[in-house]
Amino acid sequence: MEMKIKKAIVTGGAGFIGSHLVDALLARGAEVVVYDNFCTGREEFLPKDPSNLKIIRGDVLDLPALKAAAAGCDFIFHFQANADVRGGRDNPRVDLEQNTIATWNALEAARANGVKGFAFASSSAIYGDPEIFPTPENYPPLQTSLYGASKFAGEAMIQAYCEYYDMRSFTFRFVSWIGERYTHGIIFDIMKKLQRDPKRLPLLGDGTQKKSYLYVKDGVSGVMLGIEKGKSQKNIFNLGHDYFITVVEVVKIVLDELGTRDVKLEFAGGKRGWIGDSPLVHLDTKQIKNLGWKPETSIEEGIRRTVRYLKQNPQLLQRA
Repeated sequence: MEMKIKKAIVTGGAGFIGSHLVDALLARGAEVVVYDNFCTGREEFLPKDPSNLKIIRGDVLDLPALKAAAAGCDFIFHFQANADVRGGRDNPRVDLEQNTIATWNALEAARANGVKGFAFASSSAIYGDPEIFPTPENYPPLQTSLYGASKFAGEAMIQAYCEYYDMRSFTFRFVSWIGERYTHGIIFDIMKKLQRDPKRLPLLGDGTQKKSYLYVKDGVSGVMLGIEKGKSQKNIFNLGHDYFITVVEVVKIVLDELGTRDVKLEFAGGKRGWIGDSPLVHLDTKQIKNLGWKPETSIEEGIRRTVRYLKQNPQLLQRA
């Protein structure tokens, strides 16, 4: 049941993760359609005018346009999403629209065009606040955030569409990704705050929150391997690093890479960074490892590469 991709559409294909996925697909000889509204995606993240790449500026909530864009494709990578995990509390409709409804639209585009392969960027957030670490794929999720709930709803719809319409799905539950083309997240926030005040760094929580981070190229290799070797109709894989580090450790690495000294860390307090945050994210990745995958880049090196990239591309920090 090996999936061979000839022509794929990537929603969010101009984004941080999506653009690296586009690179991997093109390198494998696939024809690729990037579908992105360029709200957070960047044209400079995409290759320049390759013959097998088509870029469509469109919104995932525009179902007719998305259906038309997917015509002739045999695989959909639905990697567009609202990435602001905290923001859902202030604007609950965003996760519903940008994650749940957008996923339904992508599934409808697949159904309308007879697309049989569907990959989905899910999240470790679907596990809520688990009690087992590292957390395996069969852990029963109990939702603590609208972001996680919206992703979990997307997973459920994907499974139902596979049953109804003879599709195969590949759902990847991600930890936080880092690396080149990074446009949001803890490293980004630290560097933005230091731009405003190089001597003072306010931080959410108490600094002891522990997170696993994955270098983007390692993550994309896991996605491609899962699709190439996944044997089930409905495949679900955790993707994360073997290790985790605290917020304070992330800060120290960023400051060291920047060469910044004498910064006062100011903590908001509490074991969570925000309501719905999990104080420990560490996923069990045995399933994808059994297919031959493992992360090649340490968390520290991934952080350092991210800082170097943002230093070399300061315009990204200015746009946010």
